[in-house]
Amino acid sequence: MKKILTKKILIPSAILVVFLTTTAFNSNFFEIAKQIEIFTTMFKELNMNYVDDTNPGDLMDTAIKSMLDELDPYTRFYNEQDVQSARINNAGDYTGIGAKVRTMKDKLVIVEPYKDYAADKAGLKAGDEIIKIDGVDITDFKDDAGNLLQGTAGTEVNLTYSRQGKINTVKVTRESLEIDAVPHYSMINDNTGYIVLRKFNKKASSQTAKALNSLKNLGAKNIVLDLRGNPGGLLNEAVNIVNLFVPKDQLVVTTKSKVKKYNKTYYTKREPLDLEIPIVVLIDSKSASASEIVSGALQDLDRALVIGARSFGKGLVQRPKPLTYGTQMKITISRYYTPSGRCIQALDYWNRDENGNATRTEQKDYKAFKTKKGRSVFDGGGVQPDIEIAQTKQTPISKAIEEENLIFDFATDYFYKNTVSDLNNYEFSDSDFQSFKNYLKTKNFNFKTKTEKALNDALEVAKEENLDSAISSEYQKVFNALSDYKNSAISKNKEKLSSLLQDEIIKRYFYAEGLYDYYKANNKEIKEALEILNNPSKYNEILN
Repeated sequence: MKKILTKKILIPSAILVVFLTTTAFNSNFFEIAKQIEIFTTMFKELNMNYVDDTNPGDLMDTAIKSMLDELDPYTRFYNEQDVQSARINNAGDYTGIGAKVRTMKDKLVIVEPYKDYAADKAGLKAGDEIIKIDGVDITDFKDDAGNLLQGTAGTEVNLTYSRQGKINTVKVTRESLEIDAVPHYSMINDNTGYIVLRKFNKKASSQTAKALNSLKNLGAKNIVLDLRGNPGGLLNEAVNIVNLFVPKDQLVVTTKSKVKKYNKTYYTKREPLDLEIPIVVLIDSKSASASEIVSGALQDLDRALVIGARSFGKGLVQRPKPLTYGTQMKITISRYYTPSGRCIQALDYWNRDENGNATRTEQKDYKAFKTKKGRSVFDGGGVQPDIEIAQTKQTPISKAIEEENLIFDFATDYFYKNTVSDLNNYEFSDSDFQSFKNYLKTKNFNFKTKTEKALNDALEVAKEENLDSAISSEYQKVFNALSDYKNSAISKNKEKLSSLLQDEIIKRYFYAEGLYDYYKANNKEIKEALEILNNPSKYNEILN
């Protein structure tokens, strides 16, 4: 059998490695070999005989990605460029133009130029749309055009970009950039320190430790650890950060898998920096993975209070697997469990609904677990904060607006029409919010609710059963009610949307550093954290 496989499996070598590195290889050898042989034969015949010229690389890329889409969003194939990008992200260093960039179909959009780095010094702004890089039209570029921005430090790259409808060109000198896991730390007041942790790369725990020590030297008696918007990263770094606040040999997280060697327990390995300092951890719906390990573990161990909104709910662990030709695959290998024993995975990708979407664990099915001191915590849907802040919670309409980049695009428009010079006294006004509502109308924003979709599906079934005429008037009443709701939903979500808009606008004028300074004086979650930390009896009462 080995001879046959070696002889016939030449074209889809990546797929061969993918399958042969799973445990299924041991138990289903014949079925795996059979399917690979079928695919190989089909792939060969297709490329040799199809009426038009084919691109085997593109076909294979589509085949691999389509296959993995049947599993979960985290099991992914990476080409050579993707592997390099992932390595940069985890290491925290890269050479480029010094900006966060969003890749779109026909352009690259500057999301955030980092203060005093190459893009910023060249005058690029958030919202600028790069359409050519060194003369290469991005519309015609098949791979990730963002890779064209990278290069050796000191080399120049010519960019053609669109700003507010006008085409401009600029020459940017590439430079090395250190991506900080902790972009900001400072004192909020005389006794409370503030640490922003934005990602879990290899520098996360060392930078958090440095920030903690510095703040304590400045007189910090309390700490606010901000994990909002942190999508996660390296598991070991999450364990190391928990270790800063809990004793050596403390269980932090357990991973469980069908593969025995992936069943692991992660304990703290060092002496902590501080076992006593009161901590508040801030989370939101974008705090995921390693962020949930840190917030969940500190909550389970009654070492910190968690404030904000329920976290994302990513309780799945991935591991990279090297493939051939410098490519790589990231595979979901296990689920992780916090010290109390809860798995906070929210979506079930293996039991999908009739539309093929992952199902969400319903609240009635959450299971209760106990913290170290006996408090109840629950699995099934992310880390539930000890104190929830309504404004932090993402709503269906705020999510829909963000997904269409309308918050970002309005902030770009706002920046070129308004002047903001006083950070401390800036506030997104009622008239600004009305302008935003008008802006949404010009963009024909319309979101569909799940109820609306279900009603449309039900009406189609009614038509098939010739019941539509009998119930059409009743359905129309419901649709009218939904229309009224949608018309008023933006106003009802004013507080949440205004907060998102305000944050994005502040970054345009004062960079991310200015936003953190603004948070310390104005942010609702931080105000709540300070109120709790300034009341030790209340803090201890909640933890006990």
